[in-house]
Amino acid sequence: MPDSAAAVERPVVGTRLPRGTTARVVLASSRNAWADLAATFTPLTWTLGWLGRIVAQVIFYALIGSLLGSPDRMRYLYIGAAVVATAMETLLVVSTSTRERYSGTLPLLVASPSRLWPVFLGRSVQWLPSGVATATVALFAIGPAFGVRFTLSSGFAAFGVLVLVAITTYGYGLALAALVLRFMRLRNWATNLSYTVMMLICGVTVPLSFWPVWLQGAAQVFPLTHTLHVIRLLEGGTGDSLTILTSLGLAVLTSLGWYGVAAFLLERLATAGRRRGSIEFAES
Repeated sequence: MPDSAAAVERPVVGTRLPRGTTARVVLASSRNAWADLAATFTPLTWTLGWLGRIVAQVIFYALIGSLLGSPDRMRYLYIGAAVVATAMETLLVVSTSTRERYSGTLPLLVASPSRLWPVFLGRSVQWLPSGVATATVALFAIGPAFGVRFTLSSGFAAFGVLVLVAITTYGYGLALAALVLRFMRLRNWATNLSYTVMMLICGVTVPLSFWPVWLQGAAQVFPLTHTLHVIRLLEGGTGDSLTILTSLGLAVLTSLGWYGVAAFLLERLATAGRRRGSIEFAES
């Protein structure tokens, strides 16, 4: 049989990026993400099901502030709940990443010539725009009913920060997913625990100053702490440029650290799996 007939036909990826590059792997993997989103939601089910649920959750927290008889408290809780919705949705990277092990495709990814971290970097990007869209509707469309108001310029800036919330939290979620891929028993509670911790100490429900100094320091490792602070400053019109840029810089730096941890853990997982054959084709 001629060699050409024995050659395996590769799927076509419509890009001019050279084969084998990290960018091409991320792009190819992200197509899985968009297909996954299309299979999970239609525009109608996303709007009425997912968006409606998250908006109801945000309003619930605002009503707690209303019961406290404080408009400022109501606005504080509303902004925190709306912004953390982006982080919460981004953390779904843990669920979609671990699905690769449950479905038995992880050993095939480990056996492929590509590095593992670019595959997972693109695998769950569908949650980023979805999370940003959810918080955008909550903050700008429904927020004014609860006293949350932005000027035109601060609104555009806040939207940009929401995008940064998604990107920076994705790094933390990816590191968490890399850990869970090795210890699958952590899958069910790891995301919920992380979400709860962020709700408590990142300034979502109570100011950072409420907590002891050591816990305030621990909160700095979460990018959400810094990005949420910026959105509060923009909404209140109280932040100067230096404070805002410093907080955004800290969010980016902590996020880069989490992306680095994620890449390290994923490559360690792949190396150990190739050496010991310890990654099963299905994990029950």
